[in-house]
Amino acid sequence: MTRLRISKGRLLDPAAGLDCSGDLCIEDGRILAAGKSPAGFKPDREIDASGRIVIPGIVDLAARFREPGAEHKATIASEARAAAAGGVTTVCCPPDTTPVIDTPAVVELIHRRAAATGTIRILALGAMTHGLQGEQLAAMRALRDAGCAGIGNAREAIPNSEVLRRAMEYAASFGLTVHLQAEDHFLRNNGVVHEGTVSTRLGLPPVPAAAETVAVSRALLLAEQTGARLHLCRISAGRSVELIAAAKASGLAVTADVAICNLMLDENDVHGYRTDCHLRPPLRAVSDRAALRRGLKDGTLDAVCSDHQPHDADAKSAPFSETEPGAATIELLLPLVLELVHGDGLPLPAAIAALCSRPAAILGGGIGSLAPGMPADVAVIDSETRFRVDAATLRSAGRNTPFHGRELRGRVTHTLFGGRVAFEAGRSG
Repeated sequence: MTRLRISKGRLLDPAAGLDCSGDLCIEDGRILAAGKSPAGFKPDREIDASGRIVIPGIVDLAARFREPGAEHKATIASEARAAAAGGVTTVCCPPDTTPVIDTPAVVELIHRRAAATGTIRILALGAMTHGLQGEQLAAMRALRDAGCAGIGNAREAIPNSEVLRRAMEYAASFGLTVHLQAEDHFLRNNGVVHEGTVSTRLGLPPVPAAAETVAVSRALLLAEQTGARLHLCRISAGRSVELIAAAKASGLAVTADVAICNLMLDENDVHGYRTDCHLRPPLRAVSDRAALRRGLKDGTLDAVCSDHQPHDADAKSAPFSETEPGAATIELLLPLVLELVHGDGLPLPAAIAALCSRPAAILGGGIGSLAPGMPADVAVIDSETRFRVDAATLRSAGRNTPFHGRELRGRVTHTLFGGRVAFEAGRSG
């Protein structure tokens, strides 16, 4: 029997209605009590959280750890360390690995390698179609039975609306949530930046906002027809937020997330052909970013994810249009969200809900809370510590962050996964 107490911290868990100063008591990998220590509780170890915030471990709805298939960029082991340093204890893995997550064998491989790290839980998304080719439906029942948290298309569009409809019907019959990154293949037309004045000035192929909004509209209509649980991934356009708000108001079972880069940056950050700002979906207009922030505040957007995509140096060293999209962000997710709390009026409980309980609910619950009986996945935060981002010191194998040199406030001092210390500031490993 292993006992641990995190003492004198501010316990914050919106899902459990918890916001108080007190102790968090852990026994055998689960939360025993939150607020006051039970009589006679004697911990094997105590962590002093005076002046710090104690929250559930962060649940990240999208992070690519590059394994299997691209271990030259990163591995599950390297990115699990980075995740733990950022307070992340659960990660959702999109299905665009190599091989694609369209068989139980790939799911089992990912789960086994995640378990070997002992620092993080990885929940895989199964592919909607074989090889993500948008033609033949994958064996969704087998993927569900293998432990997939849902099914998705990653960044591969499904041009055929009939195939998407059948996929959503099939997923609904097995109770699987459809994670859809909405993009119209033909409207995107191999663009790399948002269609606007910046794309014109730089002479880069544009992606109109309609490439997303048209696909969002189609997905919402098909969800209404099929009864599928729909989660819209990586929303980037203000008009998409309006469409999702209207769908929710009509009673449709839809949720949505936004990537941290789209909340913090806009198309102007691409100036200078900054390849670390080559993202998909692209950074959009200032007005779109403002709409995303409003959508997060009012609950239209349910969750914030890292959309972590570590790259090797060569992937970002070519001319802009020839580089690979994506940024390494997982260990900066929390302090970047806290920047919205400090400077943009996002209430702290809403921020924590968007990082913990709400993404956990999208994945089916059972994590993302400090309630007694829940897995003891916990992050302890020093919310006042300031630091300057240095890409060279990131724990991720990827150094491709657009936030290099940015001053942030708030760092994780301890991360617990299943009641065990997975990260402790100041200790190597």
